[in-house]
Amino acid sequence: MNLEKLRPDKYLKYLYLPNLFTAKRTKEILSVNPTVIPHREEAKEVLISVFDYNGDSLEEKRAASVADCLPYKTSGRTTWINIDGLRKADVEAVCIHFDIHPLVTEDILSINQRPKLDEADNNIFCLLNMLYYNDEKLSVEQEQISIILAKDVVISFQEDARRDVFTPLREKLKAGGGKLRQRGADLLCYALLDLIVDHYFLVMEKLGERIEEVEDEVMRGNNPRALAHITQLRKELIILKRNFSPVRELVNGFLRSESFLLEDRHTKYYKDVYDHIVQAIDLVENYRDVMVSMQDLHINNVNLKMNEVMKVMAIVTCLLAPATVIGGIFGMNFDANVDFLHQRWGFYTAVGAMLLIPALMLYGFKRRGWF
Repeated sequence: MNLEKLRPDKYLKYLYLPNLFTAKRTKEILSVNPTVIPHREEAKEVLISVFDYNGDSLEEKRAASVADCLPYKTSGRTTWINIDGLRKADVEAVCIHFDIHPLVTEDILSINQRPKLDEADNNIFCLLNMLYYNDEKLSVEQEQISIILAKDVVISFQEDARRDVFTPLREKLKAGGGKLRQRGADLLCYALLDLIVDHYFLVMEKLGERIEEVEDEVMRGNNPRALAHITQLRKELIILKRNFSPVRELVNGFLRSESFLLEDRHTKYYKDVYDHIVQAIDLVENYRDVMVSMQDLHINNVNLKMNEVMKVMAIVTCLLAPATVIGGIFGMNFDANVDFLHQRWGFYTAVGAMLLIPALMLYGFKRRGWF
């Protein structure tokens, strides 16, 4: 027999009982160690799109490689370069050509980063997570997005080439006639941040629907896994909270920045994004309060059911106590001078007492309102 194929270590771990109850989702959420350099797999698919525009014209291009994007550094118009799928060589080539600091390059290629804003002399770098709700797994998924604002250029890096929330922005650029085509790169950067933050509300809407479903389960009290569902939702809320609070600091950094890349007339747009993320944070806190109340309600319902069961068992025990006492007295295994023990009607008298006394007890319990 080939022991290597059996892999006994794969099964022996289950002999340790705590391993039977490990929470994989908890590890995914909380196992973030910034001192450990994570390994990022190279993207199998990379999609590069370029939008080069001004108020009069727009050039849309699907670049075959990163080299096709480099000449747009000096195009003289506003340029948006979006790279879906990260490869180390591509990211380094773009950052070197656009004079991006090596530490920013390292942040782009890292994973599990906290949303943040870094400001340099010739660019502004911000990193945040796009959130998606997986209807099959009933969980919130994250995708790291890096945005670099330089002079007349915005470069965005996304991890997953299959998912994207910037389609409305592309359609708006193609349509023309709006402020976005007339203004500079800082308004384009605002538009990207605004779409990301607005998508947070779609995720929270899905999560809110799931919270309502679990709340119905708790109110009906017919699902023994309601507490597990509550715990799962509270974990998903942790992900939202870990993303929303840093994004508020990120947007506030744009508001406090004195960089020449940001025009004063566009401050009100970033203020609008700030208001949205504050509203999202308040909504998450409300969800959290609902989940705490729901958990308390579920525990109270369980305790109430337990009390009902214990009350019934206590009543049954009390009703059987007289019969036990009478049967014990008449069932003693020595001959004693007890009335009715050897009488003809003794048996029927004892049985009658066993029935009459519990009936009187039931009447007394009912009068007192015990059930």
